[in-house]
Amino acid sequence: MLTVLVLSLLGGFIFSLLHIPIPWMLGPIIVVMLAQFIYKGPLNWSSQMCDLGVVMVGTSIGVEFNINLFGMMSSILFYIITLNVILIGGSIAIAYLTCKWAKIPMKAAVLGAIPGGLSQIVVFAEEEKVKEIGIISYFQVIRLLLVVVFVPFIVSGQVMSKQPTDAKLAISLVLLIALAWACSHVTKRIHLPVAFFITPIILLIMLQLTTPMAMPQVPGIVMDVAQLLIGAHIGLMLKPHMIKLPVRVLAGGIFSSFALIALTYGSSFLMSSTMDTTFATGFLSTAPGGLDQMVLLADAVNAEVSLVTMFQTFRLLFIFILIIPLLKIYYRWQEKKRDCMQSRRRRNILVTVYETIVKQKKAA
Repeated sequence: MLTVLVLSLLGGFIFSLLHIPIPWMLGPIIVVMLAQFIYKGPLNWSSQMCDLGVVMVGTSIGVEFNINLFGMMSSILFYIITLNVILIGGSIAIAYLTCKWAKIPMKAAVLGAIPGGLSQIVVFAEEEKVKEIGIISYFQVIRLLLVVVFVPFIVSGQVMSKQPTDAKLAISLVLLIALAWACSHVTKRIHLPVAFFITPIILLIMLQLTTPMAMPQVPGIVMDVAQLLIGAHIGLMLKPHMIKLPVRVLAGGIFSSFALIALTYGSSFLMSSTMDTTFATGFLSTAPGGLDQMVLLADAVNAEVSLVTMFQTFRLLFIFILIIPLLKIYYRWQEKKRDCMQSRRRRNILVTVYETIVKQKKAA
């Protein structure tokens, strides 16, 4: 872990000198990922460190959350559902093309293309007894990496619009992060999706609505530390053994990722024109990346963070609550249909054998 921390600090420092967007996340991702292919020693990063980074992001967003958005919920919900339907429909179409070209099963292609959480998708694949777990993991990881690496440069023209803050780290902010960290462990036990991100936001919104407590300002160092804690974890996700897959599969994962980015790039213009938002807000609201990474980038480019948070959160909930259960029902129906066809085929064979025996006896 110390080695990964040193590599992450080195990457963040170099990327900040080069003025690359969200340097303290992209730097650790790139440097740690490349180090795995060169350094032969063990490289580890505790998942709790990543969770802490996510809690810090969630707390920062909760402190600054625009509560007025709840008054526009009816109109926002329509656009959320519409854009999610476009994204999921497009994901299935991309999965079909990938399935045909990369010669992988359709079920694995669909699970690799759907922009949900890696761990939840892998658990679902294991429950469905899908054999291509390695392919699904590769597709999910390569999409996350490509989105996190390329999306910042697509919106990088707006990075400098974020005004640096000279706020000092307040004790109240530290206490809020600690409270959010404790509450997140509770909500994780009841299987709340993306608990370490959603819990702090819900907690801070409730505090703003029910108490006269003044929300502290968030200094830039807090978001930089959060970027590093999350970036180090993402950098270790692409394992060297993943690139030992067939070339068609490797290329299929890259094609699927860029196709999803192109799809969300197009749909972001629809959101920007209908909701009168900036391109950065529309694109980051629909981009198929991780919730915490897209919100971090939204904060860096001064996009409407609260709106990006709502769209990205609803997308994950849409996938966890609706799409995955529907896929489970569809696959169960497919299994029953296949079992019925096999039973009918066996019955037809038995009938044919019986008729043949009867004919032979009559002939004798």
